Amino acid sequence: MSHEAFFAALHTGNAERVAAHLDADPALLTATSPSGLSPVLFATYYRQPALAQLLIERGAPLTAFEAAATGHAEVLQPLLDADPRLVAAFSADGFTLLGLAAFFGQVEVARALIARGADVNVASRNGLQVTPLHSAVAGRHADLAALLLDAGADVNARQHGGFTPLMGAAQNGHADLVRALLARGADPAARTDDGDSAAVFARDWSDPALRELLP
Repeated sequence: MSHEAFFAALHTGNAERVAAHLDADPALLTATSPSGLSPVLFATYYRQPALAQLLIERGAPLTAFEAAATGHAEVLQPLLDADPRLVAAFSADGFTLLGLAAFFGQVEVARALIARGADVNVASRNGLQVTPLHSAVAGRHADLAALLLDAGADVNARQHGGFTPLMGAAQNGHADLVRALLARGADPAARTDDGDSAAVFARDWSDPALRELLP
């Protein structure tokens, strides 16, 4: 069975085929996708948490980045104890541990990383240039956004293209998160490099609460 077929099964969420691939070739647990991702991160990125857990139960080794993305704080903590520099490290695709935890809603991991001094405002080293707050908003995790803001995250940080977290929340139609960001000082007048404000993105939604917040 090929690596390509294995990753295709992970992509589509076909647990039966993933298990069959692993039964035939356990070495697939340490295979690498065409984009350079491990099976665990690949499944996580494609929103297949049950398959990521299956891989872990089958013995897939976890790096700090995989542990952060999947919420395995019990694995991450010893790795950080052994190498404290990991708290500021970047993954192969340019994200910090905190950025991954923020996007995937791993509150316990994020809290532990912040306690260890993780920079809540560092941008990803890739084309997105997102901060952890951008990632939390993109993942629709209001609790994580609040945690980051409490730790000093810049509510008006700009990612590639000039997008702020408020714009991301408006683009997602997340009125409660928009409200929370505004309460923390998010600037509704800020504009992207193309001149669009958060209100422009809010117009794509019929939610009256969202439009009232961003007229």
